[in-house]
Amino acid sequence: MSRQAQLGTLIVTGASRGIGAAIARLAAERGFSVAANFAKGAAEAEAVVQQIVSGGGRAHAIQADVAREEDVVRLFKTAERELGPIKSLVNNAAITGGFSRVDSVSAEALAQVMAVNISGSILCCREAVRRMSTRHGGTGGAVVNISSRAARTGSAGEWVHYAASKGAIDSFTIGLAREVATEGIRVNAVAPGLIETGLHAANGEPHRLDRLAPTIPMQRPGTTLEVAEAVLWLLSPAASYTTGAIIEVGGGR
Repeated sequence: MSRQAQLGTLIVTGASRGIGAAIARLAAERGFSVAANFAKGAAEAEAVVQQIVSGGGRAHAIQADVAREEDVVRLFKTAERELGPIKSLVNNAAITGGFSRVDSVSAEALAQVMAVNISGSILCCREAVRRMSTRHGGTGGAVVNISSRAARTGSAGEWVHYAASKGAIDSFTIGLAREVATEGIRVNAVAPGLIETGLHAANGEPHRLDRLAPTIPMQRPGTTLEVAEAVLWLLSPAASYTTGAIIEVGGGR
């Protein structure tokens, strides 16, 4: 049996760039078959898949908006059909809703943030549990939700609405971990701090990391690979007694 067959299929949502792409690439190196989900950015997702395949791994890009239930169901069915049984899930897809004080945030932006960041993660976990849980005839698995240090800092003056959505992810991680602990599924979260991605420029402040670096005890932003390493540890047998944990990858901030 190949190593990919042993580890099974890992779905990574929001895998076309940034942290998601780094997780997808590292997971493939470690032997997972990777379903690289994307909502937009098909070319970027296909590029990630080609990198994996060129390195001898197995991967398939799947378009789906995790805020839409029918898309989530299709994502899981397609991943199973193309790559085999799903053993792991990383809920990485998220949006910030843009920089805004609470007194300026629009109802539309708020609804979108909650739909993608909270509902999307819960729907993906629902489909994962239905497949992984021994209660449903599965053989177990692992889930890692990508939270944020913003859940603790609150992100006042920037994106409190986004921080609130990640606080919900922390609560959900703990609750689901306890709910399925006897069903062979471990559920954990990784909470990145300030990480070198295109997120900051995309939200209109390309120099945000430079501005905030002095507030980080380690005096530098993190890399996507450093986040990916934490995720892969939680997915691995080395973390077999770890569930309901929220690992902060934020340089001490």
